[in-house]
Amino acid sequence: MKLALIGYGKMGKIIERIAISRGHSITGKASSSQPIDTIDFSVVDVAIEFTTPTFAVKHIEHCIQYNTPIVVGTTAWNDQLPYVKTLIEQNNGALLHASNFSIGVNIFFDINKRLAKLMANHSEYTPSLEETHHVHKLDAPSGTAVTIANDMTLENDKIQSWTLGEGKPPVTKEGQLSVTSYRLPDVPGTHVVTYESPIDTIQLSHTAHSREGFALGAVIAAEFLQHKKGTFTMQDVIKL
Repeated sequence: MKLALIGYGKMGKIIERIAISRGHSITGKASSSQPIDTIDFSVVDVAIEFTTPTFAVKHIEHCIQYNTPIVVGTTAWNDQLPYVKTLIEQNNGALLHASNFSIGVNIFFDINKRLAKLMANHSEYTPSLEETHHVHKLDAPSGTAVTIANDMTLENDKIQSWTLGEGKPPVTKEGQLSVTSYRLPDVPGTHVVTYESPIDTIQLSHTAHSREGFALGAVIAAEFLQHKKGTFTMQDVIKL
């Protein structure tokens, strides 16, 4: 498979190495110093995009224009997802987007939803969520934490909303989930869901040891997306 990398920072370089190890080739790279216009999309099977929320939708539009399936790992642009889904449908395009491409995290997402549903009938437990990432991560909470929190509100009618505290837990009201973001040196990503009662504590956690899992998942997502049409997520990939 011939891949284009839109975004060639630390993640892009790891994706490149893993893609080549799986027998793929990199036929184009776009970065802050090399515009997306320099890529010849006529020889690209799938594009993989890891940039910033400001540019993500523009990159999706560009790939749709050139009939190129695109895997998007950039987060914090989901307010534009309805528009993007319509664009994909109207142009018979292909998109796979995820807040996290780690296979382990996507299994975590599934377990978190099941746990939230089970805990809906146990009001003696107070739920909370913590996420910790490296100091260079710009968004807080992480896109992964947003997915976890939103899933908890969907599956547990006792949780109506969530609120964020940066560096310390926020003050919450009844029916509100506490989400706390921490930024520390050299932490690839840790997410912990806690249900605490007066007599015990239940915890569900995922700790990334490096960016390798995210990059491998992105390449697996590209392999999945080739020759497909429509909008997909990593939940579609792990259920194969």
